[in-house]
Amino acid sequence: MSPFPASRLLLTALPAVALAQAPQQWRHVERVEVARVIVDARVVDDGGSPLVGLTSEDFRVLIDGKPARLESARWMAEESPEPDLSPRAFSRAVEPVAAPFGRSIVFLFQKDLEESRIVGLMAMLGEAGALLDHLSPEDRVAVFSFDYHLKLWTGFTEDRDRVRRVLEQSILFGDPPPPEESPSPAFSIRFDPEEGRRAATIERALLLIGRSLEPLPGAKSLLFFGWGFGSLIGPRIIVDEDYGAACRVLAAARTAVFSLDVTRADYHTLEAGLEDVAKATGGFYAKTHLFPKQAIRRLEGALAGFYLLSVEKPALPAGSHRIRVELTRARGTVLARSSYAD
Repeated sequence: MSPFPASRLLLTALPAVALAQAPQQWRHVERVEVARVIVDARVVDDGGSPLVGLTSEDFRVLIDGKPARLESARWMAEESPEPDLSPRAFSRAVEPVAAPFGRSIVFLFQKDLEESRIVGLMAMLGEAGALLDHLSPEDRVAVFSFDYHLKLWTGFTEDRDRVRRVLEQSILFGDPPPPEESPSPAFSIRFDPEEGRRAATIERALLLIGRSLEPLPGAKSLLFFGWGFGSLIGPRIIVDEDYGAACRVLAAARTAVFSLDVTRADYHTLEAGLEDVAKATGGFYAKTHLFPKQAIRRLEGALAGFYLLSVEKPALPAGSHRIRVELTRARGTVLARSSYAD
């Protein structure tokens, strides 16, 4: 629930003389503070390119299956400073404060020496390095990996050479150095290496990453180069109990997960978790074993920008609520988180 009440009565006292003459008269001034849900909506065409130029009239937002009032839809390109849409900014009736330029992008590599996985991971490490060449100078990049536990290789940095060395020399066989502070204190990742060493499952690792990103401002993108969640027990896939919590925390942190499956197979049993976390957070799932460059181009289109939707929060009981964003006039695919929680 919003920390601010739906409405508040401000009582303004009349002058003492007026009060003496008519003590029963008061002026009642009502100020309504509307709670909002912020939704990041990426809209792409069939080729994966972003659709720009849309307005609020091009979107319909459903919460728990019912239309919600969409207040605004702002296109946020990669070079756009993000406005402050917090309740405090609105309640003060002041011009929103812009967040710093540049995107916040996190790489997560899930390692496994099994042949069908390690070959694909090595190929995508190369593609990830090539992706760095297409980022703007203001973009911030952080790098995690998971094998038997979670490791942070670098916090958010604009130093491309540093990130490239991690991808080319360290991820597969190196040991991470002590985490360095981000040049921008607002984007410093609070990561406890000991807690990372205790993260024995990829589900737990994803939850820790979500928690570390939640306090940071603005939208984030998590590029997850992995092979899946859970384990096959009989006919069922069993995921760790942290999986659901990780999806919820990442959605709340405005972190879209783009699941890039490194498995060298047309289909495998553990891909369902990769698809679900992407759908829950507003990203997408893509296989990379046949057309890796196509997956990267699609990723570049999704990262190019998004629509910042400000939605009036309906009066609903506390709990988790479903979100669906649809296009009313344009044709394309909308990528947006599937729920929010009060």
